[in-house]
Amino acid sequence: MTGARRIRKAYGVRGAPYLFLLPAAVLFALFFALPIGYAMWLSLHKVQVKGLGLGAGARDEVWAGLENYTDAVSDSELLAGALRVLGYGAIVVPVMLGLALLFALMLDTERVRFAPVTRLAIFLPYAIPGVVAAMLWGFLYLPDVSPFYFVLVRLGLPQPDLLDGGPLFVALSNIAVWGGTGFNMIVIYTSLRAIPAEVYEAAKLDGATPLQTALRIKIPMVVPSLVLTFFFSIIATLQVFSEPTTLKPLTNSVSTTWSPLMKVYQDAFGKGDIHSAAATAVIIALVTLVLSFGFLRAANSRTRQEAAR
Repeated sequence: MTGARRIRKAYGVRGAPYLFLLPAAVLFALFFALPIGYAMWLSLHKVQVKGLGLGAGARDEVWAGLENYTDAVSDSELLAGALRVLGYGAIVVPVMLGLALLFALMLDTERVRFAPVTRLAIFLPYAIPGVVAAMLWGFLYLPDVSPFYFVLVRLGLPQPDLLDGGPLFVALSNIAVWGGTGFNMIVIYTSLRAIPAEVYEAAKLDGATPLQTALRIKIPMVVPSLVLTFFFSIIATLQVFSEPTTLKPLTNSVSTTWSPLMKVYQDAFGKGDIHSAAATAVIIALVTLVLSFGFLRAANSRTRQEAAR
C-alpha cells in the first residue's frame, strides 16, 4: 500500500508541469493552431457553381488542390503589392531602427536630463492604436485641413502632395516610424542599462571618449537587441495593413490591393472568395516564416563566428 502511494505521488509530481501547461496549450490550439489549420483547409478547396448558381445545391465546395496557390502566385496584383511593401520596408526599417538606437544611446548618457519624461515621450506614440495614428497623420497630410500647409502657404513655400505618387511611401513610412521607434528604443535602452558599470569604468581609465564608448562598447554589446528589433520590424513590415487601409479614403493613390494583406482582405470580403484569400494568406505566412528563419539563422551563425574569435 505504501509503495502504491509513492508511485501515485511520484506520478502526480511528474505530471504537475503538464497540468500547468494545459491552459496555455488549449489556448494555443484554439486561437493559433486551429485557425491556421482551417485556413490551410480552405486554401485547398474552391466553390463550384452549377448553372446560374441559384437554388439549393447550386454552389458546392469541392477539392481544388494547389489551384488557389498557383493562381495567387501568378497574380500580378499580389506581386505588385509585394514590391510596394519592399519599397516601404526599405524606408521604414533602417530609419526606425537608426532613430531607436540614437535615442537609446542619448538617453544612456550621464548628462541627459529628465530621462524618464523623455523616455515616456518617445514611447508614447507606440501606445496609440495604428488606425488612430494613421487617421491623425492622414488629416495632417490633407492640404485643406493641415496646419503645416497653412504655414507653407504663409511662407510662400511649395506644398507637396504627400498622398500622391512617390511621396505616398514617405507618408506611410512616417506613420510607421513615428509609432514604432519608441518600442524599439525601449528594447535597446534596456540592453544598454544591463551592461555592467565596470565596463564603462575601464573605458574611462583607457581614455575613451563618449563617442568611442558608444561605437566600440555600447553598440557591439546591444547587437542581440538590434537583431531582435530588426526581426520584429521585418514581420511588421510584411504585415502592413492598417496604415494604407486608413489612408485609402483620403487619396486615390492607395488601391484596395496596395499591400498583400489588403489583397487578402479584398478577396475575402470584397469578392467573397475566402478560398483564394486563404491561399494568399498562407503564402504570406510561409514567406514571413522563411525570411525570419533565414535571418535568425544568419544572425546566429555570425554570432557563433564572433564568439569563436
